[in-house]
Parts: sequence; C-alpha cells; structure tokens
Amino acid sequence: MNEQMQLLMNMMKSGFTSAQRLLNSGMNVNALRTNATLRKDEWKLLDDAIIAVARDRLVGYSDLLSRGLTYTITNGLGTTILESENVSDLNDAELSMDGVTKSDNDVVNYEVVGIPMPLLHKSYQISIRKLAASRNRGESLDTTQAELATRKIAEKQETMLFNGTSDFSFGGYTIYGYTDFPSRQTLSMGTSWTTDTGANIIADVLAAKQKAIDKGQFGPYVLYVSTNIETNLDNDYSTSKGDNTIRERILKITGIQDVKVADKLTASHAVLVQMTKDNVRADIGLPLTNVQWDDLGGMINKFKVMTITVPELRTDQDGNSGIIDIS
Repeated sequence: MNEQMQLLMNMMKSGFTSAQRLLNSGMNVNALRTNATLRKDEWKLLDDAIIAVARDRLVGYSDLLSRGLTYTITNGLGTTILESENVSDLNDAELSMDGVTKSDNDVVNYEVVGIPMPLLHKSYQISIRKLAASRNRGESLDTTQAELATRKIAEKQETMLFNGTSDFSFGGYTIYGYTDFPSRQTLSMGTSWTTDTGANIIADVLAAKQKAIDKGQFGPYVLYVSTNIETNLDNDYSTSKGDNTIRERILKITGIQDVKVADKLTASHAVLVQMTKDNVRADIGLPLTNVQWDDLGGMINKFKVMTITVPELRTDQDGNSGIIDIS
C-alpha cells in the first residue's frame, strides 16, 4: 500500500467527514473511494458500467479525446477558473541583400482569456439491504442507477459542447459551445439539408470550408449534423449515377475527416469544426469518477458520478475561429 493510500485509510478510520477527507488529501477525489462497504469487484462493476455508458453517449467529446485535443489540470477540484493567453502573430519576414538592414523590433501581444471549471455531477444511492440481498443471492450488483446517472452527465456534456451554457458564468467568464460561441462564423443553408439536393449540400459545405480557410483555419475538419438531416445524407448524391451517397461525397472533400450525427444539435443544423488544439479542446480537471459515502449510520450508501470537463473554444487575438455554424 502506497503512502497516499495509507493516509486516506487512516482518515477513514479516524471518522473524518467526506469534506475533511477531501481537504486533508489535497482535494484528491480518491479520498471518497476508500469506503470499505463495497468490495473491489463491486467498485469495478460500477466503474465499468459508467465508462461504457459515457463512451456510448459522447460523440463530440469522444472526437476531442481520441485526437488528443485535451488539457489536463492538476488538482481540478481545487481550480474554479482556468486562465490562458492568446498570442498575436508577428509581422512578415523582411527581404534584403544583406543582413545589416534594420528591421522592425517586433513583439507578440498576450491576451488573457478564461473559462469556469464547474463540477458536473449526478447522485444515486443503494441501501445496505439491497447490497446485502445481491450478495446473498450471489448476483451482480445492479448498475442501472449508475448507468442512468452517467447518461445524464454525458448528455449534459454534449449539450455544453454543441450549444454552450451561456447562461452560466463565473468569475467574469462564460462556457460557450459550437453554436453560441461569439467568435464562430455562420453560414445559412439555402434550403434545409433535410430535403436539399446533394449538389446544394456540397456547395454549402464547400462554402463553409472556404470561410474557415479565409480565416487561416486549414483543417482537418469534422462535420456534425442534427438527427433530422442524417437520413437525407444517405440518399444517392446523383440520381444518374447512384454510386455515392451524399455523405460519401462530402467525405471526398479534402480535409473533412468525418461526418457525424450529434443528437444535441438543434434541428436542421450543422457545424464544421477544425479539429486542432488551438481551435477547440476539452479542459479536464477531473475524469469521470464514481465516489461514495455513508448516510443514516451506514444504512444508505450514497454515490455521485462526477466530472470536471469543460469545452474550451479558442481563437487568436484577431478573433479567428475554425468553427462554422451552418443553419
């Protein structure tokens, strides 16, 4: 047993409250995972169920994680605001026949930007009698509540990423999503993609890509569409050929790596996103975690699935963004 875990176990034996265990461990969330009520296999069962549900529901976030578009914060529970700096560009290099020609003494400008780091959580509970009954019958612990709690968190994460939570502010900073980010670029669909022709949809996608390029955002991109658009993308791109669907034709556009359905996008909506860390990243203060404490003298085991994971949409100091909101 390592020294840190021994410290946590000693705090448990000393009757420390959950808050005291967190503070005394330097806000280490594992201080809430040392309760001896659950067996190791029962913890693993709950954790596996939580991870499986999260993977199933997270579309946009999974893309950020799989591409390494993340920033991990040390001691996320003790961090309420994450601040970083935008950096301006330098002037162009100069051309001369000798190196003694005096050039501009150029410097970059730094601009502080920030984002709140709220805790996203959902609670559930298991009575000691239900726990004992599952053990007496030799059955696995019911993970339904843990799965539902995780599903609610995953749905909220996706909503934050695509729609933002502009009504939530802290410390003068706001969490924005793809479709409410003030610096995003916008493009109007001539006709809703639910019924539009393949040629018109391709024209819209190319126009969105050009908007990104005009701002120095050269990809790679992922195109997200709302659920009511998906079926039309599976139609033939050309009635005379029929060898490509509209979706397949979009994927032939250079730089577009994927076309995905995001069920948290509002109807008849699409978003083209440049998948680079200087454009979007997930700030992670606490990975998805399941914690537990006792209540009512140990008769109730209370659990909380929680995470600190916030989407951070980014620009340079000129406000250039590789997010194109198409509606």
